[in-house]
Amino acid sequence: MKTVKTIFGIVVLGLMLTVVSCKDAKKDDATTKTEQVEKKEYDSAYICPMHCEGSGSDAEGECPTCGMAYVKNADFDANKHEH
Repeated sequence: MKTVKTIFGIVVLGLMLTVVSCKDAKKDDATTKTEQVEKKEYDSAYICPMHCEGSGSDAEGECPTCGMAYVKNADFDANKHEH
């Protein structure tokens, strides 16, 4: 009976560790997606004056979120290359 309890305890501990480790991996993925959205918003040639989430474009147009016309991004560097 003592052996069964020990094996059961090891299995439960293993499952708990697996759940905790998978939960942390999902947080990192969400952070990466948020960083990508913010990057587009501020690193595009044209940006929304309201800085709406996910806005930004390399061409003139309107923000899909609020409908305002994009403005030229003064901080945009057309010669910047990321590898």
